[in-house]
Amino acid sequence: MAYEPLQPGGVDDYPVKVGSMLLTMVDPHKGFEKAYNRWYERDHYYGGCLVGPHLFAGSRWVAPRELKDLRWPHGDAVAQPWDAGSYVAIYWVEDGHHDDHFAAWARPQVFSLYGSGRGFSERRHIHTVLFDRVGAVYRDDDPVPVELALDHAYDGIVALWLDGRDGTPAAALHDRLAAELLPKALAGSPIEIASSWTPSAGENEPRNSPMDLGSAAGGPERLAQLFFIGGDVRDAVAPLRAYSDAIEAEGLADTRLGAPFFRTVVGTDRYVDRLW
Repeated sequence: MAYEPLQPGGVDDYPVKVGSMLLTMVDPHKGFEKAYNRWYERDHYYGGCLVGPHLFAGSRWVAPRELKDLRWPHGDAVAQPWDAGSYVAIYWVEDGHHDDHFAAWARPQVFSLYGSGRGFSERRHIHTVLFDRVGAVYRDDDPVPVELALDHAYDGIVALWLDGRDGTPAAALHDRLAAELLPKALAGSPIEIASSWTPSAGENEPRNSPMDLGSAAGGPERLAQLFFIGGDVRDAVAPLRAYSDAIEAEGLADTRLGAPFFRTVVGTDRYVDRLW
């Protein structure tokens, strides 16, 4: 039988889809910045995540002091305090295989790693949560699909956490934002992708882990958005602050945290001396 390859198409024309995400925001203890960076990048990034089944992409991001100072608002619903969380790691899991990765592999794996001395106790989890994909909005007509976003080497991201008012579910909030406010925020900006996520089922129940995982995931009204930036992430802060202000002005949601990050430079210790 002759093989007919898939024809080039848009973001929805291919079968591999991201269905869920692990987002983990962490601070090393002061004095252990370099050791933490090397342990995570050279061991845990792979041994705790990428070698697992159905996890097909990962990336790491860092917020030195200059980016922490750009965060808004100064509450403590996500990061406690608001400027905690120097490193973020993000991983995509293939749609339909959430439990195959997290329940069947990742949870036993983390206990195995810690039991064999491959943990790192000189760190604090600020916000480590599993999320389900809700949707995405793109700036361009023929964009980089969100499935490729972690491999595209974007220069930075902004993570934004929102809580829908009056208990509005995350999916309904995303639909409202995607109709007008998100396209307006992306137009003419360095923001190429706005992806939306909500905590996975069970994330607000007691979590079985060898370490404390930080602040609560948030309820069904929690919408976490990741904005992928081509260019200087600092140039995306003003349009995204205006976006979150507009959301609040229209009574749609409350902003819990907006936080920009640079992409880490893999294989180096860049930024470890600039976190505080």
